[in-house]
Amino acid sequence: MHEPLAASADAETRVRHWREVTTTIEALLAEEDDWVCAMATVSCELHHAFAWFDWTGFYRVIAPELLAVGPYQGGHGCLRIPFARGVCGAAARTSTTQLVSDVHAFPDHIACSSSTRSEIVVPIVTDDGTVVAVLDIDSDLPDAFSSVDARALEHLCRALGRRYGARARLEAQARP
Repeated sequence: MHEPLAASADAETRVRHWREVTTTIEALLAEEDDWVCAMATVSCELHHAFAWFDWTGFYRVIAPELLAVGPYQGGHGCLRIPFARGVCGAAARTSTTQLVSDVHAFPDHIACSSSTRSEIVVPIVTDDGTVVAVLDIDSDLPDAFSSVDARALEHLCRALGRRYGARARLEAQARP
């Protein structure tokens, strides 16, 4: 585990910390082929590595246009989120990162926690462009996430999509 980085860290310090955390995650997942174990591990590592990450977790695609909570760290998350609603839905619907400095200004924001002030959501996409999950991180601080965080999370989520995407899609298709 890493000492949690403070939200006030400058860009250079954030980049360095992200490199260390990413290296740790890669090492922990080196022999892991289970998608749920991978999501749980990533959630835990990220949540404890950054002091301003107040909710850190995944929403999985479980049906067309529908996300369900997956492994996470923090208080209770919303159980289901349609693609048509909120920040997570927007990331899944558009296959693009949503970096929201003020969740109260985001149209149709879903308040899973009343203390959340800012949020970043990054889609996890298979090689063929199918969204299989999103990584959602909430902060109780306004404007907590930077372009450094977005780039690091996008890099991580691309790697997760390449490695686990096909398996995640099969698991979603196998649901009744």
